[in-house]
Amino acid sequence: MARLYEVVRLHGNLFQPSFKLREKTRIGARVIKRYHPPVPPVARVLAHSGVAEADKDRLKAMLESADPVILFAGIRAAQEELGRRVDRRGLNARSEEPVAVDLQRFTLSLKTAWQVGEKRPTHRRPYRRTKPYPKRQSMLEPFEPQIRAWLEADPAVSAASVLERLMSADPSRFTKKSLRTVQMAVKAWRIETAGQIIRDGDWMKRAPLSSPVAAGEDNGHLSAPNFGNIPG
Repeated sequence: MARLYEVVRLHGNLFQPSFKLREKTRIGARVIKRYHPPVPPVARVLAHSGVAEADKDRLKAMLESADPVILFAGIRAAQEELGRRVDRRGLNARSEEPVAVDLQRFTLSLKTAWQVGEKRPTHRRPYRRTKPYPKRQSMLEPFEPQIRAWLEADPAVSAASVLERLMSADPSRFTKKSLRTVQMAVKAWRIETAGQIIRDGDWMKRAPLSSPVAAGEDNGHLSAPNFGNIPG
């Protein structure tokens, strides 16, 4: 932080223009503010008559020896080091020497930094959850084996019929307002069952073969299976 403040202080006081209030006029509820032309703080100090000439000479020598690009590169290098220290804080923290500023690499990066914007290491990092999200128990979870048995016995059974059976089994838990929950669960289980059948290839075994005598042909062929209420 001390190294960061050192370069920020010089860069801001020597090269960063700022406004200074010249006058403020109030007209009723309206306030009119007028400012001096923006200049760096060092220029105001050099123009002030109350500052000693020896101090002004020191400021002039400091201004002549300072380079805004080097100071700006020092700011970014200090921010990167501060970001690395934050990342490795804790029991595994270890002291490292500050990295030397590569001025050539920094100046080359300024050519394209304005296109995508600059992301500093000290910016707030996005939150990444490490713990798993808690799973809330579904109201259908205790009855899931029974519902799956109903669907396996009668694949064309509707969600409304399933809800009626559940209301008969446990009237205190299920009401007509639970229809949407039952519909979503039944739809998900049907999709899961259909995917399992397709992956296992069991649908080929379940498809009935048409009789050659009924078809009037010598070779048997697969007839259109009956998938519940889906017309063939």
